Amino acid sequence: MSQPVLELRDIDRFYKTAAGELHVLSGTNLQLNAGELVGLVGPSGSGKSTLLHTAGLLERPESGKVLLDGIDCLALDDKGRTAIRRAKIGFVYQFHHLLPEFNAADNIAMPLMIAGVKQKLAREKAAALLAEMGLKDRGHHQPAQMSGGEQQRVAIARALANDPRLVIADEPTGNLDPATTERVFATLIKMVRDEGAAVLVATHNLSLIKHMDRVLTLSDGKLVDYQPD
Repeated sequence: MSQPVLELRDIDRFYKTAAGELHVLSGTNLQLNAGELVGLVGPSGSGKSTLLHTAGLLERPESGKVLLDGIDCLALDDKGRTAIRRAKIGFVYQFHHLLPEFNAADNIAMPLMIAGVKQKLAREKAAALLAEMGLKDRGHHQPAQMSGGEQQRVAIARALANDPRLVIADEPTGNLDPATTERVFATLIKMVRDEGAAVLVATHNLSLIKHMDRVLTLSDGKLVDYQPD
């Protein structure tokens, strides 16, 4: 069996409150394989975002290991973890966070150029991603000139620009109407399947479950299989 893209091993994460320590993750374990789409559901405050931030190296747990392609990321310094995030992880959020002063193509090309890709190649990759997203003619449009669904597809293209091994999506369709949600999510699925990335998606939208390979939820700080009512 091939090595998992992502492994969380015995993750503990807690926050100090006036009432004492609030344990959000307690001995949490997870494996994600290439090409696998895993959903994470549960009420607000259950720890979904904390889990995503830990997996994406945005938060450091109190204990445990986060491995990406076998690399022990928590053993790295800040610079090393930043390099891993830039090279191996793509993030998609509920709000697109596109840079308003740049057009769609430049928003996608930016992370490529930051990673050292020459401008011409970065722009060619951006154009190809826009075409795959069904936005071939929207490259010169700024975010304010695009619909919510178009903006979110640009955000997905930007997340996939560096061919990440892991895609982390936090409510990626949370502010879209049902028809646009299905279209945007279908596009995300197609692209990550084609690229062989592993995907972890937190969502409140239970209609998206049918697209997932597995669906998990957090119970007492541990990941368990989601059982619909």
